[in-house]
Amino acid sequence: MRIPNHIGIIPDGNRRWAVKNGLNKEQGYGPGLNPGLELFKICKGLGVKELTYYGFTTDNTKRPSVQTRAFTIACIEAVKILAKEDASLLVVGNTDSPMFPKELLPFTERKTFGDGSMKVNFLVNYGWEWDLSDVMDLETTNRKYIMGTLKSSDITRVDLIVRWGGRRRLSGFLPVQSVYSDFYIIDDYWPDFKPSHIYDALKWYDKQDVTLGG
Repeated sequence: MRIPNHIGIIPDGNRRWAVKNGLNKEQGYGPGLNPGLELFKICKGLGVKELTYYGFTTDNTKRPSVQTRAFTIACIEAVKILAKEDASLLVVGNTDSPMFPKELLPFTERKTFGDGSMKVNFLVNYGWEWDLSDVMDLETTNRKYIMGTLKSSDITRVDLIVRWGGRRRLSGFLPVQSVYSDFYIIDDYWPDFKPSHIYDALKWYDKQDVTLGG
C-alpha cells in the first residue's frame, strides 16, 4: 500500500460529540487526547514521515471563554503527551496574540524527543491570513512585490488530509501546503476515533491517481 509522506489531521466534532453524550460542549475536547496519541503510533508504525494536527484557529478563539480554555488545555496536554514519544515537535501559530498558550512557546522552534523519527506539527492559534502575511507585501514607493516566507515554512506539502466530523471543508488548514492534497472525510466525531478510520483513509488514498497536476 502506498503510504503518504505527510498526513494532515482535522479532528472535528468534539462539541457535537459532547452534546450527543449529554455533556457540556467544552467537555468534548479532553476525550480527543487518547485518539491523537493512538493515531500518532499507528502512523509512525506505518512509516508516515510527517503528521500535522489542527489544534485551534484564531477564529475558534471567538467561542465562549469556557470552550476556548478547554481546547487550549487539550492542545497543551497533547503536545506534552507527544513530547514523551519519538517525535520531532513543532507548534505553529500566532504567538503575538494573548490567545497563544505560553506553555507552548518553547515548541515554536522544532524540538526532537527520542529518536525524532517522525515530524509532528501542531497548529495552535493558527490563521491562514497570519500564515500568509509575510509572503507578498506591496512596496508602495515603486510598486514592486516583495516575496517573503510562510510562517509555516518548516511544514512540507500535505499528501492526504483526513477530517473527522463529516464537514467537507478545509477551514483554513495550511492553504499552501494543501494545494494538491487528497481529502478524506470521516462522518464519526473525533472522540469516537477507531484505528479503522485511518486504515480506511489510507486504502482510499492508495487508489487515488496522484499526478500533482502533471
